[in-house]
Amino acid sequence: MTPFEMTNHTRVTEFIFLGFSNHPNLQAVFLLVFLAIYLTTLLGNTLMMVATRVSPALHTPMYYFLSNLSFLDICYTSTTIPVTLVNFFREKKTISYEGCLSQIFFFVTCAGTEGVLLAAMAYDRYVAICHPLRYPVLMSTRVCVCLVIGSWLCGLVNSVTHTALTSTLILCGPNQISHFLCDIPLLLKLSCSDTSVNESVLHMASATIGLSPCLFTAGSYILIISAILKIPSAQGRRKAFSTCASHLTVVVVFFGTANFNYDRPREGHSLDMDILVSVLFCIVTPLLNPIIYSLKNNEVKGALRKLIKKTWIP
Repeated sequence: MTPFEMTNHTRVTEFIFLGFSNHPNLQAVFLLVFLAIYLTTLLGNTLMMVATRVSPALHTPMYYFLSNLSFLDICYTSTTIPVTLVNFFREKKTISYEGCLSQIFFFVTCAGTEGVLLAAMAYDRYVAICHPLRYPVLMSTRVCVCLVIGSWLCGLVNSVTHTALTSTLILCGPNQISHFLCDIPLLLKLSCSDTSVNESVLHMASATIGLSPCLFTAGSYILIISAILKIPSAQGRRKAFSTCASHLTVVVVFFGTANFNYDRPREGHSLDMDILVSVLFCIVTPLLNPIIYSLKNNEVKGALRKLIKKTWIP
């Protein structure tokens, strides 16, 4: 498309979400389900943050990372669900152009940060099991803070880059997004300008922010499992594995749903299937994280039990 043709198109100022449009009679049901998921996610992750803060038994690097993961999950789910809840009350489900870019910025920041943070947590488990005597030195408070800050910086740099490139796209319409949220691949489909740079950067980011933490985490757990198998006693092996079982479950859920959401073929799938996969990745994962840690970790269960008794039982 020539520059002259581009100027003849009206600038897109808002987008219309088509997600859930196939089921107009179920809007009230979707509203209640999403509201329940959101409130449960907020409650579960807030309790996890408070428990790791007030319980002396949880003042360790692993739970410091878990507290940051809970805060990140609250931010993550808050980038999408509030807008979706408001749109359930509207016949025309819209978001402004600026609001769409803002949602992309926070969504990409949180998703990128979580992947790197999970890799940092895998490193923590590797040091704890493979180098227990050096653990206090290798996972000092300064190292933990640097790892968390580094995770956020990776997510922010990645997000700023993508958001800036997305803002340069010339969107000529239609302004309909076949989803319930804004995401970079969805806007690339609506662009009438050259998207080769955006797509190249997207592939590079997928390899660095997406694939690299996943491979690092997988490599860490290969070394962890090999070290656990060398422990002579069955009780020792169970105890060692129990310290990383929760994190391993969270890793599988996060990277598994992320891979299924972004790396599966887009053709041949219905709108309902696209929505379901994105709900699993963007909404269900932050809900499951505190549940997984509270179910599989006795220290977390004990801290949450004491916190609930202290807060709600006189």
